[in-house]
Amino acid sequence: MKRITILGSTGSIGKNTLDVIRHQSQLTVRALACYSNIDALILQAETFHPDYLCIINKNKYKELKEKVGNKYNILIGYEGCEELAMDKKTDIVVVSTVGSKIVKAFIKAIESGKRIAIANKESLVAYGYILTDLIKKNSDRIIPVDSEHSAIYQCLLGNRRRDLKRIILTASGGPFRNRDDLNNITIEDALKHPNWIMGKKITIDSATLFNKGLEVNEAHTLFGISPEEIEVLIHHQSIIHSMVEYKDGSIIAQMSLPDMRIPIQYALSFPKRWQGIVKSIDFDDIKELTFDKPDFKKFPLLKIALRAMRTGGTMPAVISRADELAVNAFLEGKIKFLDIVSIIQKTFAEHKVITDPSIKDIENAESWASENARRLIEKC
Repeated sequence: MKRITILGSTGSIGKNTLDVIRHQSQLTVRALACYSNIDALILQAETFHPDYLCIINKNKYKELKEKVGNKYNILIGYEGCEELAMDKKTDIVVVSTVGSKIVKAFIKAIESGKRIAIANKESLVAYGYILTDLIKKNSDRIIPVDSEHSAIYQCLLGNRRRDLKRIILTASGGPFRNRDDLNNITIEDALKHPNWIMGKKITIDSATLFNKGLEVNEAHTLFGISPEEIEVLIHHQSIIHSMVEYKDGSIIAQMSLPDMRIPIQYALSFPKRWQGIVKSIDFDDIKELTFDKPDFKKFPLLKIALRAMRTGGTMPAVISRADELAVNAFLEGKIKFLDIVSIIQKTFAEHKVITDPSIKDIENAESWASENARRLIEKC
């Protein structure tokens, strides 16, 4: 029996993880953590009976305690997540929160010898410089959950890294792939992803293609692959989740229907493959698989994210944090869709990069990015 702790249980990845656990008798829940969605957390707890709950937003602790009493051990804040990451009775930690503040819990989980199913883009992007060596030394225990990185992970297995020629990271193109005019985009428009059901933040990032830039940064950190070896290809159908080409010209692809439960289950079952809970591809239903190069003029944030990766240092952390605030402001109706682009572009241009940062340097850079983004949002 594998005992699972989910950091970010009420989000899209967390809910899908619990659905996998519901269908697999060899899994049980050890702990659940969320930022502030108390009602959803309690409902999950009543269904899966964890030993621990963690509420990251400390202002919500009293309300949670009043509702559940002494039924569960309750931890608080990101410090509570760190404690859960070190829990000796946890076998696998699923890191699926939004934002980079969970990075210390991620590091604690690695240092504690846990398997980590990682689905937190911001930590890998912002702290990639710090995490690279740690991930390299523990690569057999860190399994990516994002469909693209799970695909790369699977395509690399059993092959020599020195034979690698390139990684081809696929992107659906988002809801505006066939729309030329991106002015007057509504929140509802941006949240209508054609292929995936995801959380609001990642769905907006997919609409700007910034998400794909983050994923290139992730691949760089997770697999130790140089930026020059990673390419982005638009694949509208989201059937091929990514590909790996080797120096002999062979390309290995991982294919499945677009359902996050597939890579999640793989991360939990590895190295085994359990009976799937998602239906197989019916190739009669797939009339075509199409591919296009990304349009950097239409989606400039993809180019900005790639430039940030090549710049390195504190730059990835800065644009990731600026995007976080800009997307939230758009979802709250404070700015327009294209304002997200201008806020990140201006933040990129104004940041003075520290090329060899410490964790404290990155934290300070994120704080600067937050203040700068707020200032730019107020001007919109």
